[in-house]
Amino acid sequence: MKTTDTPPSGSSGTPSGADAAKVPAQRTEAVPNAASAPAKSSEGHVLNVFSHGMLILWAIMVVLPLFWAVMSSFKTDSDIFNTPWSLPSSLNFDSWGRAWSQAHMSEYFLNTILVVGGSLVGTLVLGSMAAYVLARFEFPGNRFIYFLFVGGMSFPIMLALVPLFYVMDNMGLLNTIHGLILVYIAYSLPFTVFFLTSFFRTLPTSVAEASIIDGASHTRTFFQVMLPMAKPGLISVGIFNFLGQWNQYMLPTVLNTDPEKRVLAQGLVELAASQGYKGDYSGLFAGPCGLRRRGRSGGCGPTGRLRGRGR
Repeated sequence: MKTTDTPPSGSSGTPSGADAAKVPAQRTEAVPNAASAPAKSSEGHVLNVFSHGMLILWAIMVVLPLFWAVMSSFKTDSDIFNTPWSLPSSLNFDSWGRAWSQAHMSEYFLNTILVVGGSLVGTLVLGSMAAYVLARFEFPGNRFIYFLFVGGMSFPIMLALVPLFYVMDNMGLLNTIHGLILVYIAYSLPFTVFFLTSFFRTLPTSVAEASIIDGASHTRTFFQVMLPMAKPGLISVGIFNFLGQWNQYMLPTVLNTDPEKRVLAQGLVELAASQGYKGDYSGLFAGPCGLRRRGRSGGCGPTGRLRGRGR
């Protein structure tokens, strides 16, 4: 025999007096929640407008100097000083030609592309492999190796310049493109491993376990399953590494003293030191231009115009 619960007081299932007294109270409690929803939405809207306004202001602060430099590169030297904020009356492409050919920006740009491109690929490949192993596999010394990479981020590069110079010299890697690539990779690995280790820990383990069950090796699982899933992290750390390696000046100055293999950062600093009071200002904006080779023929002429270096 099935039993049913005793219905509440009231023959037709109507609420009792005590229950009926609770109903208005419940309705009155819901009123403040409904009233707070528009307040929260308005607060979020204000925050959204403020954050977007700050981003727009930051973008203007970054883009305007770049736009002014590009605009000045199409002017003559007199126009740059007489009307610095006006648009160029006519497009002057001579400064761009001087920057590319006479100031040898094409050589510096190619060297920089080779160094940064090779080091960026090597850093992402090696860093992602090390980070995946540290994040997914437990073995003796795992945490020690991880904190060794973390400690590498706090080690000042200035302390390693002298021994690094002699090591590179003894290995025959001084003044070479591939030697500079190896140094850039070692310089960027600590931050890359630290960043990607945390990212790989957030990825689901079930996908990797399913691929292992299906017969995939650990290498295939990493390159075909886990690495594509880590694409957002790779893009983020790749941007940081690209900016740091592209703007690197101290390492190439110490380890790359061959004038034929200079990178853009070295050319920029030499430009600032060699221009003095005269210079090809339109070429400076297009270039940089006006690089003068000490101890070699070439550099700035007496009028500040560029002339090619002797071979």
